[in-house]
Amino acid sequence: MEEKTYKILVVDDDKDIVERLESKLKREGYEVVVAYDGKQALDRIAADNPDIILLDLMLPELNGFEVLKEVRQKYSERLRPVIIVSARDELDSLKKGYGMDADHYITKPCNLEDILRGIRTMISLMPHRIE
Repeated sequence: MEEKTYKILVVDDDKDIVERLESKLKREGYEVVVAYDGKQALDRIAADNPDIILLDLMLPELNGFEVLKEVRQKYSERLRPVIIVSARDELDSLKKGYGMDADHYITKPCNLEDILRGIRTMISLMPHRIE
């Protein structure tokens, strides 16, 4: 049986972070699409139907919470994993993210292995998600 290639959307307004993540994820065998603001993220989700979303919170246009809210309302038929990757490490942001059905929350600065571990965890849980 052929192994599925997972498509990951990386959403961050920091071009260096996006480029590093994109490079590492491609080397790991993932397909990668990118967005640099919240509006672009929603456009990419509609156009590219990613399997997993890596979402920064502090974004131009729409912030990460607004994007997450839209994703959960608009795509509720498919519970797509959303991993928040943000420098906002205060408890209120974590509570808000999880309260809005984020699947995982990683605080910056973090290393790429933390993000890869989060992605692998989401992939391993996908067969158990209820649509």
